[in-house]
Amino acid sequence: MQVMKWSVIALAVAAGTSQMAVASSQSESNGFIEDSSFNIFNRALYMNRDFRNGGVGRSDQSYREETGLGIRLLFESGFTQGTVGVGFDAHSLSSIKLDSGRGRHSNGLFATTDDGRGDDTQSEVGGAIKFRISDTVLKYGNQFVASPVFSTDDSRILPEVATGTLLTSNEIEGLELTAGRFTAMNSQVATGRDSLTQSGESLKSANIVGASYSFTDNFSGAIHASDVEDFWKKKYLNLNYNLPLAEEQALNFDFNFYKSDDDGRALAGELDNKIWSLAAAYSLGAHTFTVAHQRSSGDTGYNYGIDGGGTIWLANSVQYSDFYYKDERSWQVRYDIDMATYGVPGLSFMTRYIAGSNIDVGAGQSDASERELDIEAKYVIQEGAAKDLSFRIRNAFYRADNRLDNDINDFRLIVEYPLSVL
Repeated sequence: MQVMKWSVIALAVAAGTSQMAVASSQSESNGFIEDSSFNIFNRALYMNRDFRNGGVGRSDQSYREETGLGIRLLFESGFTQGTVGVGFDAHSLSSIKLDSGRGRHSNGLFATTDDGRGDDTQSEVGGAIKFRISDTVLKYGNQFVASPVFSTDDSRILPEVATGTLLTSNEIEGLELTAGRFTAMNSQVATGRDSLTQSGESLKSANIVGASYSFTDNFSGAIHASDVEDFWKKKYLNLNYNLPLAEEQALNFDFNFYKSDDDGRALAGELDNKIWSLAAAYSLGAHTFTVAHQRSSGDTGYNYGIDGGGTIWLANSVQYSDFYYKDERSWQVRYDIDMATYGVPGLSFMTRYIAGSNIDVGAGQSDASERELDIEAKYVIQEGAAKDLSFRIRNAFYRADNRLDNDINDFRLIVEYPLSVL
């Protein structure tokens, strides 16, 4: 994540004109077929959620357990040669239910049938046409988007897919400018166009702009803004600084900030929120120690969803909770280790603990609090026929008081296997 103030961007543009690349990406194009790629990405996901206090909060189910397989075919063409390059991207997304049941359904892995069960199979296809001049690309159609103010989610078997136009420009070294307009969002569990809804409403339009700039190899920043019709308007800022210390030692500081206000008909309810997080990470060889603080203020908590389930780029947005409620203050401590240093390349572990307090849950009630402990392990095969096959275990233990939410144990086993065909 990289962001900064507009006034700083203006200076960066002026300074960066002398850093223009001699050869652009389009001038070095080898052709539509020659630069194309075709990849197959397979993901198997087992997920269970144990609701420790039954029907309090989000669900009247006490237990959910499901397993599924997702298969993605991803084709990206090169660009035709010439001043204006033309290309095309296409994808096919398919999921297969391996295990589920009417009483164990609703982890967000599958669509729901009329009798309340998970759908056995589902698939969708999509594509986008793209044009490139120099180092600027214009893409229209179905696409995966990663912007702090409009970000398609990929936390289950299949990703969300947005429909619209996105312009990305990298004409100046270190500076990336983006602008887009999106008019539909497909959910992770439905194949129909514009199937993602929030408060019973689908996306009308979302206009986004953004800029990121690398001031040095160790300091970068960016700023983004969005206007999601009849839902909200958001502004986002990020600053990231890496401070090398002695050999194999460094400090990293990452600051994120959102300001959100409801817009038009406020279809998801009132929104008046400012939320920020600051994380400091100290790396020492194979070890990384992180401390983060996050604070929310305003008349409401933060909100997202119709603009993509990934639109919350904050330090304390973790496996289950986002720690984004009204007036909430939360702290995180985290530890990571890469076992390559100890002779096991591809193996890594992570654990973190987040505690949030001071949550305003309404007049006449005492403030609520929440806590989450996450434990993860991942192994990626490094060589041989199964190279890049990965196994990941994610375990979250979530607890809350004052009827804020369910107490939940969330367990996931994720197996991924990417294959490069072209």
